[in-house]
Amino acid sequence: MSEEYGPDFVSLTDEDGNEFELEHVDTIEYKGQIYMAFFPADTGEDTEDDPDTGLIILKVIQEDGEEQLATLDSDEELEEVYDQFMQDLFDEEDEEG
Repeated sequence: MSEEYGPDFVSLTDEDGNEFELEHVDTIEYKGQIYMAFFPADTGEDTEDDPDTGLIILKVIQEDGEEQLATLDSDEELEEVYDQFMQDLFDEEDEEG
């Protein structure tokens, strides 16, 4: 992903109606499914000790003919996809270095 134009931000609304903003980090295709990685957008508050400020991985699903983001189905799926994101990140770093 090119940082030439700065980061991409996405506003999402969860199933409880809470709206929040995420910074898009990367998108991958893994086992035929599209996954997107995000970091929470900086809220200006001290979030260093907040466990919810880490990498967020969501998958793209089709619902009613529209693309939507959804949580992953299992911890195993999350672990596999996280590992794939990390592998891709390290592969990109190796190519640049």
